[in-house]
Amino acid sequence: MKPAARVLTCLVVALLGTCAHAAETAPAPGAKVDPAKGATISAGVCVACHTNDGSRGSPANPILQGQHADYLVKQLNEFKAGKRDNPIMKGMASTLSDADMKNVAAFYASKEAKPGFAKNKDLAALGEKIYRGGVSDRSIPACAGCHGPSGAGLPVQYPRLDGQHADYVEAQLVAFRGGVRHNNMAMMGVAAKLNDREIKALSDYVAGLR
Repeated sequence: MKPAARVLTCLVVALLGTCAHAAETAPAPGAKVDPAKGATISAGVCVACHTNDGSRGSPANPILQGQHADYLVKQLNEFKAGKRDNPIMKGMASTLSDADMKNVAAFYASKEAKPGFAKNKDLAALGEKIYRGGVSDRSIPACAGCHGPSGAGLPVQYPRLDGQHADYVEAQLVAFRGGVRHNNMAMMGVAAKLNDREIKALSDYVAGLR
């Protein structure tokens, strides 16, 4: 074989070997999210606190129906890692694989939550004022800037708030303000400037937001 032909043959073999290696080491496509498997996890793991479908259970626990799947996965991972401190949720999340989290989050996200209602007209009016316009003299931004005018939120970072239990929202704002919940620096900064009445007002308002 001539030298030039030998070099060409070696190059072809090398290229074919590189392609074969790339094919062998390329990551497999992600497993398809399966809400049906998520329903099974919900029924076996989450039902005691969140009801079987994440609907309007105890006011102390969040409504999960209609929540963004990416946000739910983020929170589950942070419970599991201890970044969000809750002994019960850490125990539950620690039993879930990444696929489990995505499946159960997809199950809850596929549901449509029933609307909620504000309980106190005066508080809700104050809450609406803060939610939509903030408090300029204390540099408190409008909640609508991140969570949207209707409380729909944004996937991953900003949860859906419309119709959420007022008791749960209030507890989370108090936790952010006190540094007990510290997995969102922006929310810690906002909550630190809110007084008790403003927290109650916002919580009552978003409960009836739609």
